[in-house]
Amino acid sequence: MNVRERDVEAYLTGQLKSKLDLTCVKFIPDNKNGMPDRMVLLPGGRVLWVELKTIGGKLSPIQKLRHEELKRAGHDVVCVWTKTQADELVARLAQE
Repeated sequence: MNVRERDVEAYLTGQLKSKLDLTCVKFIPDNKNGMPDRMVLLPGGRVLWVELKTIGGKLSPIQKLRHEELKRAGHDVVCVWTKTQADELVARLAQE
């Protein structure tokens, strides 16, 4: 059974809130196509950008461009494709 992107997104946001008490904001830009789906607000004023996809999905050229722009500006950007990867991200953030 295929898991939908919105299911992975809901799972990730729930895990971040319940396990780490982190806010994960849905980012809906009105003038910047290709930006990542979510911003995780981290301690110390840091932001982690998260692009959500499901197995079989792929990043569009504009998404790749936006991710590179963010990385060049010093931001962290990750792609989460599965609930397992969401768990791995939560575990990694718990260690920070």
